[in-house]
Amino acid sequence: MIDATGNPQTILLLGGTSDIGLAIVREYLAKQTLRVIVAARPSPRRDEATAGLRSIGATVDVLDFDATAFDSHPGVIDAAWAIADVDLAIVAFGLLGDAEQAWQDHAAAVALAQVNYTGGVSVGVLLGQRMKEQGYGQIIALSSVAGEIVRRSNFVYGSTKAGFDGFYRLLGEALEPFGPKVLVVRPGQVRTKMLDGVKEGPGAIAPEVLARTVVDAARDGRTLIWAPAFFRPMMWVLKHLPAPIFRRLPI
Repeated sequence: MIDATGNPQTILLLGGTSDIGLAIVREYLAKQTLRVIVAARPSPRRDEATAGLRSIGATVDVLDFDATAFDSHPGVIDAAWAIADVDLAIVAFGLLGDAEQAWQDHAAAVALAQVNYTGGVSVGVLLGQRMKEQGYGQIIALSSVAGEIVRRSNFVYGSTKAGFDGFYRLLGEALEPFGPKVLVVRPGQVRTKMLDGVKEGPGAIAPEVLARTVVDAARDGRTLIWAPAFFRPMMWVLKHLPAPIFRRLPI
């Protein structure tokens, strides 16, 4: 169960090598020891992630998980709950891809859609049903400001995040009468391995900074946050710009 101060006993990290997901787990571990179920494809990065969590006091279990192996997802979720009732699930996997390749390369576009949207929906439905049955729990879904306003500069990626964002926001509404909560996180640019080689934009933050914001919001029971917070009014302004002006912006 999640205690009165908002601390879970068991976390399921789907996308167990995610820099942001791991930073969120470490932020929870700073307050208390807990069990972490790391779900990711076998790799040296997964080994490094699990060793790092164990070194700071976590009890770590490992599950093989592939975001696009959809038929395997029910078994992964069953295996997680067989280890322990999951209090908090973090949906942290995703692909960025090459923005210009994505709209001109069929395979690249499909890969983005399958990982970022279909994979997210696949595990989301399963997590929602499990948490509805147990009557409690929380899902943290890592979306993006790119999904709030889909831009020409990365519209394939943005469109997948728009679908992901919409699904998890409404999953939270559907689950609300039954106890579980969903927090959708819309970060801007975060300094992670996924963005290696990408030019840093305004408001870029470290995973640890984002993690503190996310954990505070989860403990408060919030359902949607922007990080940094200034993206919320910025996106409001951009949404209300006339299309001809918006298209001229260098974003």
